Amino acid sequence: MDKNITRIRREFDDSRRSAVKKYQDLFVGSRSLLVLLKYELVNALALIPGAMGLYLRLKLYPLVLGRVGRNTGFGRNIVFRHPSKIFIGDNSIMDDSCLLDAKGADNEGIIIGDNVFIGRNTILSCKNGDIRIGDGANIGFNCEIFSSSRVVLGRNVLLAAYTYIIGGSHEFSDSGKPFVEQKEISSGITIGENVWLGAGVKVLDGVEIGDDSIVGAGAVVSESLPAGVVAVGMPARVIKQRHGAGEQ
Repeated sequence: MDKNITRIRREFDDSRRSAVKKYQDLFVGSRSLLVLLKYELVNALALIPGAMGLYLRLKLYPLVLGRVGRNTGFGRNIVFRHPSKIFIGDNSIMDDSCLLDAKGADNEGIIIGDNVFIGRNTILSCKNGDIRIGDGANIGFNCEIFSSSRVVLGRNVLLAAYTYIIGGSHEFSDSGKPFVEQKEISSGITIGENVWLGAGVKVLDGVEIGDDSIVGAGAVVSESLPAGVVAVGMPARVIKQRHGAGEQ
């Protein structure tokens, strides 16, 4: 899927729109004044510390998010952009200082399953793409998941700290044009069920990782991996079959 990477930037730089409209388009996802006021009020009250702040977040976030499931908990300083396209399942936890950005003109947004943990300082960022996180997933601290088409994490996926899922790439064929003015190309990323990515792993666009696989810390996954393997290195290569007759 090819899209122009500068579209959002051009829209934000549009001199015909006021600063308020630009803010609404980039952060709120609606031109409605009532939606803007509700968004601002919820964000302001959510900053209150202690038990009162926790209680207010539990009560107020469902007013702006697409869905908030039962027994879901939120830390402090969480930022939601285009919140009506963010859907969170039951019994999930979002730690402090996360950013969830579901920005896009025609995308579904961010869909988080049940019993999901998202560690502090983690970023889920859409650029007209979708992010789907399956039930039971555990995403460590300081991770980033970016999507300009579709990124899917299966059930019970484990992402260690500083993992980076990069669901988009830049066109670079025109050597006379800056990269930011060329098209963005995105094939998406699919990570199967019960996959463990070690600390600092980077998964590049177009990759699929099969169920039950392990990728060692610091690896760069530039090509798809089958199910049930252990892979390490830059670029990642299979060093072991985890189960079956081929186990080494």
